[in-house]
Amino acid sequence: MPSIDVCFSPELLHLYDLKGKAVVAVDILRATSTMVTAFAHGAADIFPVMQLEECRAYAEKGCLTAAERDGVKAEGFDLGNSPFGYMSGKVKDRSVAITTTNGTRAIRMSEAADEVVVGSFLNLQAVADHLESLQLDVLVVCAGWKGKFNLEDTLYAGALVERLQDTFTSENDATLASLYLYQAARHDLTAFLRQSSHVRRLENLEINKDIEFCLQHDTFKVLPVWRQDRLIDLNAKRELV
Repeated sequence: MPSIDVCFSPELLHLYDLKGKAVVAVDILRATSTMVTAFAHGAADIFPVMQLEECRAYAEKGCLTAAERDGVKAEGFDLGNSPFGYMSGKVKDRSVAITTTNGTRAIRMSEAADEVVVGSFLNLQAVADHLESLQLDVLVVCAGWKGKFNLEDTLYAGALVERLQDTFTSENDATLASLYLYQAARHDLTAFLRQSSHVRRLENLEINKDIEFCLQHDTFKVLPVWRQDRLIDLNAKRELV
């Protein structure tokens, strides 16, 4: 039976051997939730990059560009990091290059894994189903905030652990802590997270609707996975076969 483990920050990835594993990269507020939303609204593929200038260069290749730093849309880019910015039809059939403070870093730092999946509450069951089909050991990589632990990504890890607890083993305290936190919070995630640092940071930017949206479960069947140099929606590709 495969196992599931949780890495609370990309800064701790050096403690893990990613070879032969499936990584679920997660940045609930808001990068991975936004990427899932972009695919649900027709994006062709997504290029997650670490640096602003690298992202900007993708415009010359015909991509839409999206950038966020410290919760705010970076100047000179087409899109920011709010999922609502991807719902107007603008991204349909387009490639999108995106860089964010935490989420894109978590994805790119996980490339050594056999499979890299983008997770959010919005596509929780799609991710769980894919991991069950892969039968690889799983590491949930929480993006955190600038290398530090955060609560919302850990709650997602706990939700995924709960979905997989009958078919995956867990042998470490990080997995157990994530599960217990989620079970304590699950009946009202918004209230549970209200005093968390990133929720307070985003509330100060007056984007409460983003928080509420990103905490919804199983809204989309989207399955973003890393392929060569980009993310694709694997479930969309399957539908085309």
